[in-house]
Amino acid sequence: MGQQGRNLPGGSDTALSAAYDTALLDLDGVVYAGGEAIPHAVEALGAARDAGMRLAYVTNNALRTPDAVAAHLTELGVPAEPGDVVTSAQAVARLMAGQLPRGARVLVVGGEGLRVALRERGLEPVESADDDPVAVVQGYGGPDLPWGRFAEASYAVARGLPWFASNTDLTIPGARGIAPGNGAAVEVVRIATGAEPQVAGKPLPPMHRETILRTGARRPLVVGDRLDTDIEGASNGGVDSLLVLTGVTDPARLLAAVPEHRPTYVDTDLRGLLTGQPEVVAEGGGFRCGGWTASVDGGALTLDGAGERTDGLRALCAAAWTQAGAGSCGADPARALGLLGW
Repeated sequence: MGQQGRNLPGGSDTALSAAYDTALLDLDGVVYAGGEAIPHAVEALGAARDAGMRLAYVTNNALRTPDAVAAHLTELGVPAEPGDVVTSAQAVARLMAGQLPRGARVLVVGGEGLRVALRERGLEPVESADDDPVAVVQGYGGPDLPWGRFAEASYAVARGLPWFASNTDLTIPGARGIAPGNGAAVEVVRIATGAEPQVAGKPLPPMHRETILRTGARRPLVVGDRLDTDIEGASNGGVDSLLVLTGVTDPARLLAAVPEHRPTYVDTDLRGLLTGQPEVVAEGGGFRCGGWTASVDGGALTLDGAGERTDGLRALCAAAWTQAGAGSCGADPARALGLLGW
């Protein structure tokens, strides 16, 4: 499990919902975008659950409480309980509780999810640098977070207070496109103070620890749309991963992935949980998957054949990752991806 530095996408003879006991699902860009369910997500998750797979929702978005997330999922047609949801707010609250005395005041720049998580760990959220905080924490606060909140955080951090961040995702997918994420907000305070925060969210160990503690998963499969959080987090945790192409990662970024960003499996959307994964086979100097064969020729990725376009992408991954070795691939993928309609 969790092979690091893989050069070939993995294969599975059985449906992933049968091969793994728990799906650790990212939310934004995987289950929903801008609050609306991504096509096929509701039906695929229902079928995976009916097949016996436990569904846990693991998000770097610290804005909402697990109760609110579970209610939203249930409204979308994906029944969920608060205990099925793990957030970076919970992970950073546990990290802080291990370093601060119980009852400590913490200046919060973020949403209700962060405040609730801090109270669960015996910490007291405050709103101003003048409220005698002993630490500062930032989490995604939504698009309407006032600019003055960053000033409060900067005043406190500049005094030398410990600074924590739920996560550092620079972007977040929404209904209208890609928007700035908590990482962009963290950069504002970093620029103002020159300080560095302790970070809890994916891909770092505190988030993986929080997830395993809360889910008890024995054979987990991380399912996500981001290479630098979901897939790297799975790699760091030594578990397998499925990348779906419904969020921020497009095929060109996937082909250029460095070793720690290479998923075990690749599929178009969450329907990939319900099927096996075709094997990629080295053949005649290239790599075959389904009806497609990919190779690198003269500095460009080439693709020949016909069939399911995701099979073609898997073959291209094998060619690009093998060519790259321990680094990223410089071969131009434009023509090959064009043949697949990407």
